[in-house]
Amino acid sequence: MTEEIGTPIEWAESNVRFASEILRHTASYADDVNHVERIESAPNIESKAVRVPCGVCLGIAPWNAPLVLGFRAIAMPLLCGNTVLLKGSEFAPRTFRLIAEVLDASHLPADVAAVVQTRAEDSEEIVEALISSPVVQRVNFTGSTRVGRRVAELCAKHLKRPLLELGGQSTMVVLDDADIDLAADMALKGAFRNQGQICMSTERLIVSHSVADALIERIEAGRRTLVLGDPRKPETDIGPVISLAAAERLSGMISDAVSKGAKLVGGGKLREAYVEPTLLDDVETDMRIYNEEVFGPILSITRVANDLEAITVANDSEYGLACSVFSQNIERAEKLAAQVQSGICHINRSTVNDSPHAPFGGVKSSGYGRFGGRWAIHEFTELRWVTRAVETETTNQRKWEETL
Repeated sequence: MTEEIGTPIEWAESNVRFASEILRHTASYADDVNHVERIESAPNIESKAVRVPCGVCLGIAPWNAPLVLGFRAIAMPLLCGNTVLLKGSEFAPRTFRLIAEVLDASHLPADVAAVVQTRAEDSEEIVEALISSPVVQRVNFTGSTRVGRRVAELCAKHLKRPLLELGGQSTMVVLDDADIDLAADMALKGAFRNQGQICMSTERLIVSHSVADALIERIEAGRRTLVLGDPRKPETDIGPVISLAAAERLSGMISDAVSKGAKLVGGGKLREAYVEPTLLDDVETDMRIYNEEVFGPILSITRVANDLEAITVANDSEYGLACSVFSQNIERAEKLAAQVQSGICHINRSTVNDSPHAPFGGVKSSGYGRFGGRWAIHEFTELRWVTRAVETETTNQRKWEETL
């Protein structure tokens, strides 16, 4: 992972740990998969709802967290009794090849799980062929909203239900009574881990005017301590972004914001694929960085006067994956959080959080459906209604009389 996508070794190691947790914890839901729900019916009818496998499930996983998102696309479909094809990202071919080796070494029956790899120029054609195949019954995709729309279109054409976890523009709201030191620490972790290339990365910081200066000062002090360099070295915090094209796009977003009045608090420089962790203040609605998913080490700050304005700004985004709210008044934080349009919300925690037991997914342009926990069972099974006639005492009496 470090050599292919430039991720710091800490993020790569955490992927190994969390991928193994996904496999172990998914196995604990076997009883939920096999659960039979009895349905009220006539006295001589037994009626029940059961979940049955779909068939072949196609998983399409991205490069930014290949182990976590690769095994997430495999684990629950297998537990539900399906077979799996995993299409790996062309940006991380060696990593996905290692996933294939793990599957081969796991002694699964032949053809139960396989990894498909393609050249970048062939990827779209092959994915379209796989989705259109009558063999494939379910599709789960994690990646950009742009590609997710195309996957959804193809699935709709062939009447196949997709599970989509797409782009994010995760928002962190800091109210005037927040623990500023905690908020600054969580903003740094949420915005700059893995160069901000995480679907849950904190991209938008919405902060009350009264505490904005103090919060920005603390974030900037922490930002200056981050080490930019070789991702294979343990002391490195920030490695390169995925490509030169991505770095140039990020540089363009910074330039656009500054040209329209945003204040560059710190960072912003570009060296090949390395983008300095960047802090932008006074970000407004006419700037690209306000409206677009960043997916890079840039944290933009918008100041607000009150809770209502914070909610309005938080919801002024086409995305709705993760958010967090910081306040020492938990009731106030939860009331505000309930009005933010997102699939995931954390109180006094970073937006970058995950658990194998939690329903994971977004709303709006961040997709639909849920990975994680027992909720994912719905995505990878068909719900079937089964009935049968039950012999009652009256039925037996009638049969005896007919015999006579």
